[in-house]
Amino acid sequence: MRDPDNIRAVKALGIDLMGLIFWPKSPRYVSSIPVHAGIIPDEAEEEIVKTINSGCKHVGVFVDEMPQTVITHAYNYHLDYIQLHGNESPTYIDNLKRTLIPDILPDVKIIKALSIREADDVKRWQQYDGYADLLLFDTKCKCVGGSGEQFDWSVLDHYDGNIPFILSGGIGPDDTQRIKDYHHPMCIGIDLNSRFEDEPALKNVKKLDDFIKKIRTNE
Repeated sequence: MRDPDNIRAVKALGIDLMGLIFWPKSPRYVSSIPVHAGIIPDEAEEEIVKTINSGCKHVGVFVDEMPQTVITHAYNYHLDYIQLHGNESPTYIDNLKRTLIPDILPDVKIIKALSIREADDVKRWQQYDGYADLLLFDTKCKCVGGSGEQFDWSVLDHYDGNIPFILSGGIGPDDTQRIKDYHHPMCIGIDLNSRFEDEPALKNVKKLDDFIKKIRTNE
């Protein structure tokens, strides 16, 4: 998310987490302010920070970024979670947490994204035991997330860890029943992204609203 009006509209749906992409190669990169936002780049950060200062919790997404850059963005945007979507090591996470906690962001949590295609991919969780607070299982693809592609969720039956996870990977408006039928004791939420967009970083509020209502009811 990066458009202030879109941010406010999506927040009003009662979501739990909102993502801000800080990977420069992403079409959803926060600093790539779209023309329709009506904000000049120098004012963008201030406007977004003002918009996200209330409501749901906020996740900053980074890909193999320099730790100091992560720390700067985490502080400036008051992030609640830092999602690492690259090849960050347990040592990287440990150093990041030691720097941020308790002096800078005492309550910040780390989400480690793992790209999944087969059962062996799931086993990578073990190296992050004791380091990541949450995992995010996404589709393994040539890009870094946001592909809109799904993976076979049944491979997550092999996940026997104690770190809660978020289910990701091409979840779209037609997947309500598939979500309701999916059960894993450590799955605590789902990630909605590219298949709910009118364009990168601009979510279709009606599609999200309809989907969320169906998921949260017996409809």
